[in-house]
Amino acid sequence: MSAPSLTGRAGSGSILLMLVAIVGRPNVGKSTLFNRLTNTRHAIVSDEAGTTRDRQYGKCEWVGREFSVVDTGGWVVNSDDIFEEEIRKQVTLATEEADVILFLVDINTGVTDLDEAVAAILRRSTKPVILVANKTDNNDQQWQSAEFYTLGLGDPFCISSATGSGTGDLLDLVLQKLPQTDEVQEELDLPRIAVVGRPNVGKSSLTNAFIGEERHIVTDIAGTTRDSIYTRYQKFGFDFLLVDTAGIRRKARVSEDLEFYSVMRSIRAIENSDVCILMLDATRGIEAQDLSIFQIIQRNQKGLVVVVNKWDLVEDKSTTAIKYFEDTIRERMAPFTDFEIIFASALTKQRIFKVLETAAAVDKHRRARVGTTKLNQEMLPLIEAYPPPSMKGKYIKIKYCAQLPDTRIPSFVFYANLPQYVKEPYRRFLENKIRERWNFSGTPINIFIRQK
Repeated sequence: MSAPSLTGRAGSGSILLMLVAIVGRPNVGKSTLFNRLTNTRHAIVSDEAGTTRDRQYGKCEWVGREFSVVDTGGWVVNSDDIFEEEIRKQVTLATEEADVILFLVDINTGVTDLDEAVAAILRRSTKPVILVANKTDNNDQQWQSAEFYTLGLGDPFCISSATGSGTGDLLDLVLQKLPQTDEVQEELDLPRIAVVGRPNVGKSSLTNAFIGEERHIVTDIAGTTRDSIYTRYQKFGFDFLLVDTAGIRRKARVSEDLEFYSVMRSIRAIENSDVCILMLDATRGIEAQDLSIFQIIQRNQKGLVVVVNKWDLVEDKSTTAIKYFEDTIRERMAPFTDFEIIFASALTKQRIFKVLETAAAVDKHRRARVGTTKLNQEMLPLIEAYPPPSMKGKYIKIKYCAQLPDTRIPSFVFYANLPQYVKEPYRRFLENKIRERWNFSGTPINIFIRQK
């Protein structure tokens, strides 16, 4: 697997990503498969059931197509009743939100009661389900997979996520099941802005404050095959698409795990957006779920505006309190700290216009370009004065730089004689110097070091 492609504009219809969910009872190898597909080690792997208590989200690229992967772990084991209830909630969510579902079972233990409970939910789903018999470490074990036909989900696909055996063929099958996103293209080339955040933070209130009472200026635009809804906003000189979130289009009878539901919907909204307005609750501060959503924004390389909502409920509005809020937020979200923080109230509409202005500015920064001549004039003397540290007695020289065209976010390439010796701290140094000289506030920046 290779690194995600950076080419293509996020505002075009062809950039949309699909969502693949890994479901199954504990200790069948979901986290191991997640690490294998995303080519990471983000998920903790252990023989102890229930190890994965934080949901994991990542990206997988296979033969030129990219999709998101979610590991639906996160159970705390207290009793069989709670176990079954939590599994039911997560599998139900996966069937609603995912485009393809990987149902993992353990070939060594065979069919269990929990497997049958999950299969009963998946059989009622209209989403493609791939039954994956994990831990098939040798050819003799493949014969044991026959008993999984009793689950009524078709042929079991034998793999070993630990060794990688069969995972390539599995990915080929996943791509066949995924909807073809290039069949429908978005006609309007407008910025896409998503309001995201954990439950009860004020997403619906902010959206309603944006739209206001003049409903005739708002139109719903059908999205792509992923059934996204875009609300076109044309007021006060702004013209953009507001990406559907849970606050705009509520699902009926939502009674499941709100945290998981919120993050699953946030993945959808974030991937379909250019700029994300991340809402925090001023009365509760920044919490773990806020950071989870922020990390999803970062992984998807989207523009960012942080809005501290419910500021009208805070008693201490002094400059000291504001600075403490800002410092805490930036510290928790480091190393990316170059973004605007707005203290607002969706209820009283305090600084709502400022939120719109900043989101529009971030989209402008995301599209900005720096001329090659100007970039070299500014950066090369700086690099000469502060060159990369020498490695193994060899000196690294950077003689030329340029901004790459047609990328989702501003991306800069620096040509060096020994690019493999330029480490992450120096890349951050280059990024910081670029930000000091040009305004890229709110948007991530890519720094590439290539062979001269």
